[in-house]
Amino acid sequence: MPLITVSDAPVRDAAADVLILPLVPGADEAPATVPGSPEISQAIAGLDASASRGDIHRIPSNGLAAATSLLLVGIGEEDLTAAEEEELRLAFGAATRSLSGVDTAAMALPGGSEQQLAAAVEGAALGAYAFIAHKSDADKAKPALTSLIVLSEDPSAQAAAERAGLLSEVVDITRDLVNTPPNLLYPAEFARRTEQVTEGLPLTVTVLDEKQLAEGGYGGIIGVGQGSARPPRLIRIEYAPEGASSSVSLVGKGITFDTGGISLKPAAGMDDMTSDMTGAATVLAATVGAARLGLDLKVTSYLALAENMPGGGSQRPGDVVTMRNGTTVEVLNTDAEGRMVMADALVDAVADEPDLVVDVATLTGAAMVALGKRTAAVLGTEQGRRTVMEAAGTTGEPFWPLPFPAELRADLTGRVADLRNIGERWGGALTAGVFLAEFVGETEWAHIDIAGPSFASAPLGYMGKGATGMSVRTVLQVLEDRAS
Repeated sequence: MPLITVSDAPVRDAAADVLILPLVPGADEAPATVPGSPEISQAIAGLDASASRGDIHRIPSNGLAAATSLLLVGIGEEDLTAAEEEELRLAFGAATRSLSGVDTAAMALPGGSEQQLAAAVEGAALGAYAFIAHKSDADKAKPALTSLIVLSEDPSAQAAAERAGLLSEVVDITRDLVNTPPNLLYPAEFARRTEQVTEGLPLTVTVLDEKQLAEGGYGGIIGVGQGSARPPRLIRIEYAPEGASSSVSLVGKGITFDTGGISLKPAAGMDDMTSDMTGAATVLAATVGAARLGLDLKVTSYLALAENMPGGGSQRPGDVVTMRNGTTVEVLNTDAEGRMVMADALVDAVADEPDLVVDVATLTGAAMVALGKRTAAVLGTEQGRRTVMEAAGTTGEPFWPLPFPAELRADLTGRVADLRNIGERWGGALTAGVFLAEFVGETEWAHIDIAGPSFASAPLGYMGKGATGMSVRTVLQVLEDRAS
């Protein structure tokens, strides 16, 4: 993440390599003016440049400003006052994402409201991300923007900068983990990195290894991980401030690589399965965020980690496993593994008797069929879904609620066991949620399926290719709303 500072210097005097300004066409197609800088305003007006959202135009400043160049970004509205906050996040995120390899940028939002400025700064901070850990040529690798200067006289700008810095930092925890190749990030290594990123925070981390999992009856996690030479783990992270009157449990799917097991996936696109641990990375990041913010809320998080491989010891289609709560499950498809590890962790989460359980998982391709690759699905109890949707309304992240049709439960009744781990093809995202519901009981609960938006094949706004970190901000917002 970039170092974010605030300055009340005039726009033309900002000491930066690049000056980022919004491009907003008015009714007469003239771009918005830059207060105090008529020369810059006139130069922009003479470009006749497109101001569609995310359109970027970088031009030399030619002495009009202290910055070497101007970067003009379209916000997609004819009037700045009409620009929604998420539009500004996406636009300014696209701007900073284009500046990899640049040291310092300054940004301004002339005429923007307090909320609009906060969103623009947030987007700019989120867009300033680059994963270059495995680039061998340091000279060719382009690091993310190093420093961001927010140009504003608004007293709220400092708080906006601090908020943006924290959010980009926790989102980058998820991005870094998801972008790490699967040969370098396996369950035990994930546990080590969890201890690393939580060091110095008021968090208690407990890691169960494969022996402890077997002794504890975590049949779902053990079954998924038994085909890999790198055994599974279950991580419990507790944030328990004294006197907290409310509690939330989080559960994250952490399949560090998913081949599908014996029910092997097609080779095409399997490399994207390095992202199948995004749920666990999201939960970790949100928990760190809660601790960093000092929320008056107890948070207990579970990261269910396994590598799903087709080794000689792999579970077979037709196997029956006994879950953490004693429920028996017929494993009819070993590629429906996420719900198996999540179910075990949900049993522990519910046993903590929280006021709310939220689970996050790259669970089903069916969610992408229903909602596309940019929108997350939300299922669960009525209040649980509403809680997540309200938080998403604050963060601007795209979520959509899905139902639990009663007739789908019958498809999960096992032939020789209590349950089967798959139903019919139709409504696969819903069936997966119905399966998880069997392990939640009466607890208020939300299930978030981020199979589509967690990993991008094309950039959009503040999200580049690869790990997007989508849903981290919303899960953290759920915790903030509960704490307040």
